[in-house]
Amino acid sequence: MKNFFRESLSTVLTAVILSLILRAYVVEARVIPSGSMLPTIQLHDRVLVNKFIYNFTEPQRGDIIVFEPPESLGVKHDFIKRVIGLPGDVIEIRDGKVYVNGEPLKEPYIFEAPRYNFGPVKVPEDSLFVLGDNRNESFDSHVWRAWLKIEDVKGKAFYRYWPPQRIGLLH
Repeated sequence: MKNFFRESLSTVLTAVILSLILRAYVVEARVIPSGSMLPTIQLHDRVLVNKFIYNFTEPQRGDIIVFEPPESLGVKHDFIKRVIGLPGDVIEIRDGKVYVNGEPLKEPYIFEAPRYNFGPVKVPEDSLFVLGDNRNESFDSHVWRAWLKIEDVKGKAFYRYWPPQRIGLLH
């Protein structure tokens, strides 16, 4: 009986330690608290975030990322948005379209066309320009007057695991 408890305790402790390591460095589950990424991600969807991918590669246009917002916003919770502008890109929003380096971006994932104009602005070398897929209801780069630093990106959202009827990869 003593060996059974010792082995059980060892198994539980190992599982707890492994789950803490995985959550801290590999993958983390997140609940989506807003509608800023509609229709791609619904309010209260649960997604998995790959926390180590950007140790090996840079964020790409179209990635859905989780990040700590710029400090000047005074917001303490993480955001989730889509990468639109990479370092050196010129971004402009006009006539219901997003332009990257003068070319209209193909965006089949957005909720509706933006009803505002923005830019043009050049993304600094250490920064990203991000927008929510729900363009007109998203607190994102076009509103902030601050840049998202690449170092503040926590990971890439890649998989929705809840609700069951929408389980699958995020695009």
